[in-house]
Amino acid sequence: MSIISEVIDSTRAFIQGMSVTLSYIPKRKQTVEYPEDPVTVQPRYRGQHLLHVDELGREKCVACFLCAAACPSECIYIEAADDPRPAQERIGVDERYAKVYNIDYNRCIFCGFCVEACPKDAITHGYNFELSVYNRADLLKRKDDLLITKQVQSKNYRVAFSDEDVDSEYKEV
Repeated sequence: MSIISEVIDSTRAFIQGMSVTLSYIPKRKQTVEYPEDPVTVQPRYRGQHLLHVDELGREKCVACFLCAAACPSECIYIEAADDPRPAQERIGVDERYAKVYNIDYNRCIFCGFCVEACPKDAITHGYNFELSVYNRADLLKRKDDLLITKQVQSKNYRVAFSDEDVDSEYKEV
């Protein structure tokens, strides 16, 4: 009698497990066919950093070093320089500007502390997520790589609407 009850219990467990598995088959799944279809990212997504300019094309960064001081991984390196020229001819919005602005993405943890620390809103996170390279030295991004006027953004993403949920990898539509 115990062998028959074991077979019945095992069969019951098997049928119960298969019923759960088979219940997912008719449900429609959403799979992103990247890179053919664009990836949807949230508006709060933290991608590669952007250094902003003002309306006249002058750099907003005044080399105050607050972003470098706030960075827990110490991946930001800045060298300041003075620009005594008249305001219309300057590189930056202020007399002082960042001559060198480097971010080492080998060390960056995309925490956003640098963005929060900036008093001039000169640095923000963009939506570029394609940072893979074959050489570690290519992950050191210089000022020319980070300036919003010179940075090439990926075309394979779209920003989600505020009421759209895109946080889960698998979801029912």
